[in-house]
Amino acid sequence: MQIAQFVLSDASDSAGQLALLQAPRPNLVLAFGSAPLLRSVAAPLATAFPAAHRMGCSTAGEISAAGVGDNSCVVTAVRLDSSTLVQATTRLADTDDSFAAGQRLARRLPERGLRAVIVLGQGVRINGCALLRGMNAILGSRVPVTGGLAGDGSAFRETWVLNNDGLSNDAIVALGLYGDRLDFCHASYGGWSPFGPVRKVTRSVGSVLYELDGEPALAVYKRYLGEHAEGLPASGLLFPFAMLGDDHREIGLIRTILGVDEVSGGLTLAGEIEQGGYVKLMHANTDALVDGAETAAADALKMLRATGREHVSGLALLISCVGRKLVMGGRVDEEVEAVGAVFARHAATLAGFYSYGEISPFRPSGDCRLHNQTMTISYFSET
Repeated sequence: MQIAQFVLSDASDSAGQLALLQAPRPNLVLAFGSAPLLRSVAAPLATAFPAAHRMGCSTAGEISAAGVGDNSCVVTAVRLDSSTLVQATTRLADTDDSFAAGQRLARRLPERGLRAVIVLGQGVRINGCALLRGMNAILGSRVPVTGGLAGDGSAFRETWVLNNDGLSNDAIVALGLYGDRLDFCHASYGGWSPFGPVRKVTRSVGSVLYELDGEPALAVYKRYLGEHAEGLPASGLLFPFAMLGDDHREIGLIRTILGVDEVSGGLTLAGEIEQGGYVKLMHANTDALVDGAETAAADALKMLRATGREHVSGLALLISCVGRKLVMGGRVDEEVEAVGAVFARHAATLAGFYSYGEISPFRPSGDCRLHNQTMTISYFSET
């Protein structure tokens, strides 16, 4: 497995800069960038790498071996020597098409020998939970599915996905990985801390939370945010909900607040929330989030060690939430550095982006789920 990476800061001479990535003779090229720059380099990417699978999306920040960037495009060329790649793509008609879109994607990936799937979807007009339910319905829990939803800075207006056909604002792309010599490891962790009492979800519809303990959810939320409530909905990224089980324990899912409705008193979340379930507010500081990223890296490495095989190098795909980036501010590089330190002995190349939703199984085996406010890591390599 060979990897080369380049960070484009502007579109000038993109063809010449991309030529520097030809050495590995890549069969996979990943591109994560700001929407304007990604649109500018989509055609040069197709010209420079016509035989490679091209995959990527717009972001809320770019991750590379050099750290975290904004308004750039991280292009990573990968040569897998003994593994096979299959790309599947579908267009999303509307939000209600999300479940069927997940089924379409999964059915377009040959079942025989499928080891793992990486999926990237547009990030604003999609039901990510339904998308993954559709994929799980076909793939079950035997195949790990990881990835994320595209970003648009902090605007939440329009996102873009890159596949072999080019760039689209309504596409979802999946990459199937095949091969006996391929190892694929993953983990997802937050680092947020709960505060306040447990609240019961007494009314919700899909991803809209209307009532907590019989009271308008927005009123409850504002009461606990105090002065931070003046900054809603933007400040909602800093105070997500932890979803709890019937025993009031955390189940590993976090839901970010994307919007508020002053008329209905509802909160729009970045994922579905179950009526009758329980939630608790969360907050974090930079140190806790960095520790969470390090924990995710350690968990992924634990899976890697369990294979008992030697790995010379690999690619660590990091997908972190835009909310984490806003909390950490100028210290955001620290969570990427923490992951890099864990994978240093494996000479891993880091690539990824800040997203509107992270995709990963809860544990080494199990259905994939949509996460918010986590650092999700997918590591793959060949032996």
